[in-house]
Amino acid sequence: MIDKALSRRKFLAGAGTAAAGAMIIGCNNSTPAPTTTPTPTPTPLDIPDNDILNFALNLEYLEAEFYLYAATGAGLSSADALTGAGTTIVPAGIKAVPWTSPVFAQYAAEIAQDELNHVRFLQAAITGNKGTPVPRPALDLTFFGPLAVAAKITTSPTFNPFDGNNDFLIGAFVFEDVGVTAYSGAAPLLANNNILTAAAGIQATEAYHAAEIRTLITAADGAAGNQTYTTIANQVSALRATLGGGKETPLSVSSIVAADPTYAIAFGRTTDQVLHIVYGAAGGAGLSKGGFFPNGLNGKITATAS
Repeated sequence: MIDKALSRRKFLAGAGTAAAGAMIIGCNNSTPAPTTTPTPTPTPLDIPDNDILNFALNLEYLEAEFYLYAATGAGLSSADALTGAGTTIVPAGIKAVPWTSPVFAQYAAEIAQDELNHVRFLQAAITGNKGTPVPRPALDLTFFGPLAVAAKITTSPTFNPFDGNNDFLIGAFVFEDVGVTAYSGAAPLLANNNILTAAAGIQATEAYHAAEIRTLITAADGAAGNQTYTTIANQVSALRATLGGGKETPLSVSSIVAADPTYAIAFGRTTDQVLHIVYGAAGGAGLSKGGFFPNGLNGKITATAS
């Protein structure tokens, strides 16, 4: 358990839906009012809740490993990774980030604990829903290097988010907005209202994390008097947009929130779009591994459909 320096945030989260209808008013005569055939409501994909939860669990394993290594220099315990877990590839000689800012270190420790709690919650939720949580898949935390090349941040795959405070922020930026959009996209697929409510709560926490990281990046650049890391973050954002169907908001001192600009609603991504991002591969059906998941995800939602 990480010794957190900041108290846990409490939040209320909920999910709701709205429907609209039209009334036909008949004239004052004997002719019946015309009737119309209702437009059928689109039916969400028929994916069992446990399959969706296991998909989310794969992503939480990835986030937990990243933040735990950043905060402590070590990943999940064997008990939390579950029997049959894959290995996590890490940069050579990895230790905790050599923090020069106690505040950044506190944030990393807090988020690491949150992500560990999410892993444990999803495992328990799947078990409680008469399912079997998947173990941690094989993960590759060295993929940040090739990703930096693909985002045109550098021409050499040497970027390492564990090298320092600001490098850590970029690594965190890679994940956080994806987590928010993944939970938004999964919400309509969940049938169990209790699970839906819990997923909305996790999404809220991920949104807090995303806002925290986005704010720290712009604040760090403000203190340095340049736009170095804001520019890098936006290069990552542009790459995510290419891989994951757009749904990005450029980062700036006056634009922290990633949301639809018309109604300020958080973006949602399909499981297909999320897979393209974490596999680091553009459009195409049948992709089942790559990027941060060298052997693919565990569970039933593992391959891209388009």
